[in-house]
Amino acid sequence: MTVASTSDTFASSSTGGRPTYLDFNATSPVDPRVADEVMRFMVQEFGNAGSRTHGYGQVAKERVNRARQEVAALVAAKPDEVVFTSGATESDNLAILGLAAHGEATGRRHIVSTQIEHKAVLEPLEVLAKQGFEITLLSPDQGGRISAEAVAAALRSDTLLVSVMAVNNETGVIQPIEEIADALVGHETFFHVDAAQAYGKLIQPLQHPRIDLLAVSGHKIGAPKGIGALIVRRRGYKRPPLTPLMYGGGQERGLRPGTLPVPLIAGLGTASALALDEADQRTASAAAIKEQLIEALRPLGAVLNGDPDRTVATTLNVSIPGVDSEAAIVALKDVVAVSNGSACTSQSYEPSHVLTAAGLPRELVEGALRFSWGPDTTDVPTELIAERLLRLLRR
Repeated sequence: MTVASTSDTFASSSTGGRPTYLDFNATSPVDPRVADEVMRFMVQEFGNAGSRTHGYGQVAKERVNRARQEVAALVAAKPDEVVFTSGATESDNLAILGLAAHGEATGRRHIVSTQIEHKAVLEPLEVLAKQGFEITLLSPDQGGRISAEAVAAALRSDTLLVSVMAVNNETGVIQPIEEIADALVGHETFFHVDAAQAYGKLIQPLQHPRIDLLAVSGHKIGAPKGIGALIVRRRGYKRPPLTPLMYGGGQERGLRPGTLPVPLIAGLGTASALALDEADQRTASAAAIKEQLIEALRPLGAVLNGDPDRTVATTLNVSIPGVDSEAAIVALKDVVAVSNGSACTSQSYEPSHVLTAAGLPRELVEGALRFSWGPDTTDVPTELIAERLLRLLRR
């Protein structure tokens, strides 16, 4: 398959169009092939997957079942282990808060996580802390990576859950998920992975059978906003003992009630299938863009935030000493659309908790820019980006 270009939608400023979009970690444009599938199930095949008395419902149900297979295939899970949600934030909440009742019933009230998690993990953990759970948050090294040995050392007999993201949303640093999973073999604790930035980009690490709970987001891989999944893997014959956060129906094995959004689910299924089919091609294309950006910014004294040998090909977090990130974003606004951190906290900008936890100097933290792109990104104006940033240095 050939990935369609988004050049018509996000044209380079040099052509007089909109700025080149380089904020895929916040959200990605919907792949045209995915959009076609979504529209078909909005306009033509609009049945309710729960309607069993006619063909409209049957077509919808069959598409949902196929989407389960497509999502499951990307992470080597079983289709019946896929629970559709509104996105990774809901999935994270269901995984973490959904285990609370089991923790209280068994006396296992200790949780291990990290200081660099997304707010979708950190805030539910704060809720559990107020309920008497003990939370251990591990710090990363200066390269932004958590040590698998530190995770193993933090385990206790009463540890209910280990929650570690697969790829950091700000730095793109890949966390040692497979090593952590190996360390948990033989231990009762549940392993939750926020894979919002990894799903569809990293294949093998997310397929480790010791990952019990895996949060997925559709709008990071060319599917629409408002759809995601929680992979609830069985260990042996037992599912993680989750308690639902909402009630009102038996959908999604009782874990997530409500009428299934069939068009969005179809979109996530198609996006997942494309990500698996085109994985090698996408990685090679993304890596080429990353190298071009690094080469263009190197003469400016650019400092890469995050171990460059352990980051995904689709993300570059960089600081230019002497350049404030807010000023840089303004200077680049007609050239590229970029960010200086998580979109979930950008409305009231505060220095990155991720870079701060890694021990970076304040100047680098305040100057950090995050560039992120996808499989349909072309013609990144690297020279113009460098030229605009150089102007700021000369002021």
